[in-house]
Amino acid sequence: MKNLPIILLILFIIIGFSLHILALMKVFPLIISTPLLFIGILTFLFYLNDRRRFRGF
Repeated sequence: MKNLPIILLILFIIIGFSLHILALMKVFPLIISTPLLFIGILTFLFYLNDRRRFRGF
């Protein structure tokens, strides 16, 4: 259960990447796939950066 958010975020990035590849082949709209991939990578990096932060005493 501890690794569930990481697994879900990686899965979201893989889905966003595959949609972006389809968009580059002009099968899927590029204007939809690019923000999905960007949001997936951004939330993954934000989650990895935020979970080890010292919150005080």
